[in-house]
Parts: sequence; C-alpha cells; structure tokens
Amino acid sequence: MTDLYSIPVQTADGQKTTLADYKDKVVLVVNTASKCGFTKQYAGLEDLYKKYKDRGFTVLGFPCNQFGKQEPGSDEEIQEFCELNFGVSFPVYAKLDVNGDEAHPLFVELKKRAPGLLGTEGIKWNFTKFLIGKNGENVKRYAPKDAPASLEIEIERML
Repeated sequence: MTDLYSIPVQTADGQKTTLADYKDKVVLVVNTASKCGFTKQYAGLEDLYKKYKDRGFTVLGFPCNQFGKQEPGSDEEIQEFCELNFGVSFPVYAKLDVNGDEAHPLFVELKKRAPGLLGTEGIKWNFTKFLIGKNGENVKRYAPKDAPASLEIEIERML
C-alpha cells in the first residue's frame, strides 16, 4: 500500500510538496469545482475546518475540471474565487485529474482504499470526499451530495 503522505502534490503556486505535514491529523480530501451545483459546499468545508483545525483536523481541496468542465479557471483564479466567495482558508492545491490515465496518484490510492458504490473506484462528480484518519488509517468515502456537516460525527470519532 502506498504511503499517502509521500505522494507528491503541487500547491496552487506551483511548489512541489507532499502531505507529510498532515500525517498526525484527520484529513478531509475533496475534489472541488467553482461552477458546480455543489460549489456552495465550500462554505460547509470552511466551517468544518474552522471548527476542528485546532484539534488536529484539516480540509484539503483539489480542484478538478473533469466533470462538466466546471473548474475552467487557472490555479490563481481558483484561489481568488475560493477566498472572495467563501472565505476559504484551508489549503486548495493545484488543479488535477481524479479519473482516467492522468489521474493523480493521491486519488488513485484513495479510490483503492475507499471504493464507491458496488466497489467501483471511479469518482462520479465534484465534491466527492475522502476522510482519512490519523497516519492514513481508516479512509472513508462520501458522495458529492453528502453535506460537509454530515461528516461531523465521524470527524469527532477520528479525532
């Protein structure tokens, strides 16, 4: 099994990094989009982040343009959109693919650890959520329609 925290990711400003800083935290990874019916979930994600960040929780956004081309902007435009419209203060990384031949290795691993309905690995839409326990244990997958607030009981349990 691949170590989630050693997989290279790119910040919105183009820096190469890993998720190593989050190893001892409960992490919610979300594929996001600015022009989606679920985009308002940014507000709920920010609420979760603010409520639990001091207890060892974080939200990580990964913009994706694979679903209805609902994330057409540049990384800079996405950052500006998130901050201006939803006051997002949690990390939002560089745009990436979550499915197909160019799927980012982080999402390849998350889909293996927490397959969707009937064992399918493909992500069906924007705002699919993966809740990762401390040290990469216990990955749970949530559908786009699952409101961020509905994850609170599980977040509390993992903290």
